[in-house]
Amino acid sequence: VQLQAFGGGSVQTGGSLRVSCVVSELRFSSVAMGWFRQAPGKNREFVAAIAWGGGNKYYKDSVKGRFTISRDDAKNSVYLQMNNLDLEDSAVYYCAVTNSLSGSRAREDEYGYWGQGTLVTVSS
Repeated sequence: VQLQAFGGGSVQTGGSLRVSCVVSELRFSSVAMGWFRQAPGKNREFVAAIAWGGGNKYYKDSVKGRFTISRDDAKNSVYLQMNNLDLEDSAVYYCAVTNSLSGSRAREDEYGYWGQGTLVTVSS
């Protein structure tokens, strides 16, 4: 299973960015997906998750209303649209695969496969 995250970059506060993740060698439509992020000097944290079929979505409280997770099963892809970015959103963003979102959804050990990360830098 391979996950390729891309789309990071530099943006000013209040700006928008969309990161993407393509998954290969997996029956993508049958798995749930998550996005995590890790800022320098901090632990990796949960950002958002989406169930298979895209019906259920979950977000970290601080990104609700600003970030939107979506998926396109035809493209084996999951996306994270990030709007109104602020300095605290700067981090390396990772996509990850899980078989189920029935647990906390926010623990790293619930996810079996991870992408390499893409860097998002927000500046004032």
